[in-house]
Amino acid sequence: MCPAHRNDDASTAARLTALLTAFRPGDEALGVSQLARRTGLPKSSVHRLAGHLVAHGLLERDDRGAVRLALKLFEVGQLAVQQRGLVDAARPHLADLREATRNTVHLAVLEGTEVVYLDILRGPDAPALPSRVGGRFPAHATAVGKAILAFSPESVVDGVIGGGLARVSRRTVTAPGILRRQLTRIAEEGVAYDREESGIGVVCAAAPLLGSDGSARGAISLSGWTNRMRLDRVAPAVRTAALALSRTLH
Repeated sequence: MCPAHRNDDASTAARLTALLTAFRPGDEALGVSQLARRTGLPKSSVHRLAGHLVAHGLLERDDRGAVRLALKLFEVGQLAVQQRGLVDAARPHLADLREATRNTVHLAVLEGTEVVYLDILRGPDAPALPSRVGGRFPAHATAVGKAILAFSPESVVDGVIGGGLARVSRRTVTAPGILRRQLTRIAEEGVAYDREESGIGVVCAAAPLLGSDGSARGAISLSGWTNRMRLDRVAPAVRTAALALSRTLH
C-alpha cells in the first residue's frame, strides 16, 4: 500500500472514530449539525460518514433522521470485555466485597494514561460517583490507576507522567516525584490509596490483579465517604479479594 493510501485510511479511521465517540452519556439521537460541532468535521463529511456507519449497522436513524448508537456497538463492546476474561471472573469477588462493606467496588484496566472501568457495583452506603462502566479517568488520580502503574513497566509510568499529571481535585498528586514515591510504596505493600485525589469527600483503596509474570492486568477498588470508610480497615479485604481473583486468572 502506498503512503498516500495509508494516510487516507488513517484519516478516515480518525473521522469515523470521532463520530462514534462524539456521543455522551444521556444522548439519544444527534443530528448532523450537533455531530459537526462536536467533532469539528464539515457537515458534508458527517452526513457521508454517518451514512456509511448506518449502512454497516453501527449507527441507526430515528424518525427525524438523526442518528444514534446501534446495538451492534454494544455487542462488539461486550465481546471486547469478555475477551479479557475479567468481568465474569471478577463479579463474585466484587459482589462479596460490596456485600461486606456496603460501599462501591470498581474493576478497571489501564489504557494509555487513563483507567477504563469494566464493571462497577454500587454500594447502598457509598457516595454518588462520576465513574461509569466504559468510562475513563486519569490513572494518576485514582487508586486503581496507581495500583496498576505500580506493577507496570517503567515505560508505562513514564508515558503517564509524560502526558501531564492533570489536577482533578485540589488533592490530586501532580508532582512526578511524589507519584513515583507512591508507586514504590504501593509495589511494596500491594495496596494503593486515593485520599480525595479524584474527588473531595471520597476515599478509595485498590489492589492490582497480577498475571503470572507479576505485571498488573487490572485492579479492583473500594470507594466510600471520607468520614465513614477507614482505609486501614478495608485495605486488607480489597487486597485479599484481588489476590483471590488473580489466582483465577493464571
